Amino acid sequence: MLRSMISLLSGGLFGTGLMLSGMTDTTKVQGWLDVLGAWDPTLAFVLGGALLPMAIAWRLTRDRSPLAGGHFPAPAASTPDKALIVGSMIFGVGWALAGLCPGPALASLSFGGWQGALFFAAMISGMWLAPRLRLVLDRGPAKA
Repeated sequence: MLRSMISLLSGGLFGTGLMLSGMTDTTKVQGWLDVLGAWDPTLAFVLGGALLPMAIAWRLTRDRSPLAGGHFPAPAASTPDKALIVGSMIFGVGWALAGLCPGPALASLSFGGWQGALFFAAMISGMWLAPRLRLVLDRGPAKA
């Protein structure tokens, strides 16, 4: 029950932050990504403002356990590999074209109309397809 309450509170706080910061407004996000055109720098402050609390959180959680049990995830590897680079490029292109990433896409289901629902369905399909496609690509070409 405690884990569910913490998850609900965290998700609600995250969603509220997305709404207040403008991260669910696709035109604002695309304006921030349009550095050569009508650039809107306001989301840079949102992203930059997220770095400080996250740095503090990583520091405070070292050698501790979550209140609801389990373990905190280990920091990610610092060396980028091919999968990270390709995945980041695909994510960036999708974010630039649609103006949404997974968190805001979920939050926009409540007000995004059919376009938001279509994007969400496409995003879930891509998340389902990506690991399966990676397995096929990792096997390489079939030998005849």
